[in-house]
Amino acid sequence: MPEARIRMAYAAGCRELGENKVQEALGKAEAMADLTDLRWSVIGHLQTNKAKVVARFASEFQALDSLRVAEALDRRLQVEGRALDVLVQVNTSGEASKFGLPPDEVARFFRDLPAFSSLRVRGLMTLALLSADPARVRPCFTLLRELRARLREEAPAGVTMNELSMGMSGDFEWAVEEGATIVRVGQAIFGPRALPDSHYWPEPNATSDPTS
Repeated sequence: MPEARIRMAYAAGCRELGENKVQEALGKAEAMADLTDLRWSVIGHLQTNKAKVVARFASEFQALDSLRVAEALDRRLQVEGRALDVLVQVNTSGEASKFGLPPDEVARFFRDLPAFSSLRVRGLMTLALLSADPARVRPCFTLLRELRARLREEAPAGVTMNELSMGMSGDFEWAVEEGATIVRVGQAIFGPRALPDSHYWPEPNATSDPTS
């Protein structure tokens, strides 16, 4: 969405904004630097070579699912003298077209995160199955909530598990009923985007990860 519409949302009270495209988010953040209480959350899959950009401006990263990305973010954040809130992305639908850790790998992943002192781990995030049938969508949210409950019992020091980011414009009401603390409702606020969802949510097998 263009800067002018975002400023209208800010005037209406919006203070939390999410972006999938890192360079686009940086441009908007710099253009609206006068709005000092605006927080930017990067939600899409992150390549390691973009970590230095995220470390410059983002308040939150919602799609952590790789120790390589965690290391790259931590290294750049230390250079910038900043910290970053992060949520770990979990693939609760089991779809090959989605990023995120398999649920049975999340506990091991969490045990390694305290090594990255600039990352403030706040909870979990998921993208549910795309369907209008709540019987198919709700299990994705239930799984994330139950996984958080188990992880809370063994969370390492410095790791909090307060947040559940789940639910978007088409299913956020079901997500809230299942315990969501964060919903991602851009289209419900701003209307449809000009580009298709595939532009913002690339499939894993269609994305490279250059590190230089």
